[in-house]
Amino acid sequence: MDYASLLNKYDVPVPRYTSYPTVPYWSDSPTTQQWLQSLAQALSRKETSWSLYLHIPFCETLCTFCGCNTMITKAHDRELPYVETLLKEFATYQKALPDLAKKPLRQLHLGGGTPTFLSAQHLERLISAIYQSVTIDRSDFEASLEVDPRRTTAEQLEVLKKLGFNRVSMGVQDFDSEVQRLVNRVQPFEQTRDLTLAARKLGYQSVNYDLIYGLPKQNLQSFKQSIERTIDLRPDRIALYSFALVPWIKPQQRLFKDDDLPQGRDKLALFEAAYTRLLQAGYVEIGMDHFALPSDALAEAQKHKTLHRNFMGYTEMRTEVLLGLGVSSISETPDCFHQNEKVLPLYEKKVQGAEIPTLRGHRLTEQDQAQREQILQFMTQGEVKLRSQAQIDDAQAFLGDMIKDQLVALEGDILRITNLGRPFLRNACVIFDQRLRQQKPETRIFSKAL
Repeated sequence: MDYASLLNKYDVPVPRYTSYPTVPYWSDSPTTQQWLQSLAQALSRKETSWSLYLHIPFCETLCTFCGCNTMITKAHDRELPYVETLLKEFATYQKALPDLAKKPLRQLHLGGGTPTFLSAQHLERLISAIYQSVTIDRSDFEASLEVDPRRTTAEQLEVLKKLGFNRVSMGVQDFDSEVQRLVNRVQPFEQTRDLTLAARKLGYQSVNYDLIYGLPKQNLQSFKQSIERTIDLRPDRIALYSFALVPWIKPQQRLFKDDDLPQGRDKLALFEAAYTRLLQAGYVEIGMDHFALPSDALAEAQKHKTLHRNFMGYTEMRTEVLLGLGVSSISETPDCFHQNEKVLPLYEKKVQGAEIPTLRGHRLTEQDQAQREQILQFMTQGEVKLRSQAQIDDAQAFLGDMIKDQLVALEGDILRITNLGRPFLRNACVIFDQRLRQQKPETRIFSKAL
């Protein structure tokens, strides 16, 4: 079967599986007390380590492709109050969880929004205050941040490097000026180049670029040029995302016409061109839609089967607890998900009242946990062991077409994605998604596979 036929068959809405159950299927929402009990139980285990995610929601301008929870403002007097709110939220957790300060913090990630909306001074205030009350093993610690090259200075990178940050992820999306205009993100090549050089001069171990295929007015020739420019700058990691068209969630995506978007075979051609060229240039494919140089820690983690995937994306290590601070942040333990209030004034009101700003979450059943592990293994290793003859029989039946089309292979009790099937890994993961299979959504809630 040719790729055009495969697209017609498999380019359907499916989850990205940064969690299981996926957020639309969260049901048994914990109370704040139940969430704290789950955290306390996880932290009581001897082997527990943890990761910290800090969400900075502010952006000065709106990128029309963006699906993140953001607040558009140029009012920088909002910086310090938000920093102090983050620190107050953290203090509330510390008071409720004495073990938190004793357990090793292995990962720290600043996401957004635009984390470098905060000045160098306020970034230092935030991170230094957190460091004063946590335990860090500097020999095994990763601190990373997302940046917008249009809004990031060498001073900010220098301050964060002194605070132990060693990885930086830059939003690039596409170097073509017309594509940039349509997505409201005009970012000359020189800005990305200069910030990359500055990060390397300061000693950042890894630089990542985020690229997106499927944006308005992208075409094969222009996107190939963007890939070549990317390779010329040689980032250590590349995230090559399919544009997730979800205008029912993000109305700003209606600012361009559907006719402007490459779709179907044209969109797949963009992915294939980038995929082939990145491998030719020496990059290693990592899980789904990620690439890294063989020397990068992400490639090493994949080789040694320690690669992990969570709400922050692919990481080279797994911790038992992910604690998210900030408006809309998501946290997880082995048996629970928790999300903060998504509306900034509601989040701030709860935090100022010394409350955990709980919005919703999900308490995982034993079946949820088992299926999460299988999806995680499949998404990070490209193969997974099936647990029983019943599951083998189910895979043969449910994935029959994908097996016939040579997108997946079932060898004994091992289910494996093939090279041909890599773009459809999300489709194959549905075999383990019992909640989706038992209750298909009546309306479209996920982006398409490609």
